[in-house]
Amino acid sequence: MEVSVGASSVGKMQGGLVVSSAAQTQVQSTASRFALVSSAPRSNLASSNSPSLAFLRLPSERSLRRARSWSASAPQRRPLQVVCGGLGDFIGGDLLGLDLDQWVGDVEKYGSIAVYAPAEGGYEGRYSTRLKSEGYHFMNISARGLGDPEAYLTKVHGVRPAHLGKQTIARWYFPPEVDYRLSLLPKNCKGLVLWVLEAKVLSKSELQFLALLPAIRPNVKVIAECGTWRSFKWRPLKDAAGLPAPQEANADAST
Repeated sequence: MEVSVGASSVGKMQGGLVVSSAAQTQVQSTASRFALVSSAPRSNLASSNSPSLAFLRLPSERSLRRARSWSASAPQRRPLQVVCGGLGDFIGGDLLGLDLDQWVGDVEKYGSIAVYAPAEGGYEGRYSTRLKSEGYHFMNISARGLGDPEAYLTKVHGVRPAHLGKQTIARWYFPPEVDYRLSLLPKNCKGLVLWVLEAKVLSKSELQFLALLPAIRPNVKVIAECGTWRSFKWRPLKDAAGLPAPQEANADAST
């Protein structure tokens, strides 16, 4: 039994392990090296100071016990099973889109919608694309660092840029974001969709303002991502914000 380690030469060792200086260039695999080293006595390999045996470091007893236990439990391990719950698991749940018509109807009916999408993302793109095909333009903002939503969206608001300790502390004023975007919409546009990312960090009063924003600006629809769910779900933002349901909805529910 021989191991090729290049041009260096090491004599015979007890246990049947021989390291020779043959002109072999093929390097044995890690598994074969591990088997050869395991078969040799520890005292002989530990006492050798040759740099050619640097790769022949013996594994610890702990790693050897783990390897033996893993190989012994191989027949007992259960095979990997993939369970599919329905047709959506095979072709992708976002490709079905059987509720897209209801989605567009609810957005136009309520004006403000709270959505709950899967954490892995991607499902909400099918619904936003459907609204774009209906003629809506989008304005995406993040709720983190938004500040006062009412001032940022509907009023002239001040912005103080970072001075980094070198410039003078200044304040700039910007026009209302929603009014500015509405002024830039083309004539054939159906309206503006304000898509708020990470709206779960907003307080209840801020969510209530977003729920009432379509009443203040009739051409604006609000979609707020208020959390995650196993599938794409939505409900009126007024329900998520704790606002009372409108009288028409109460009348429909009573009938």
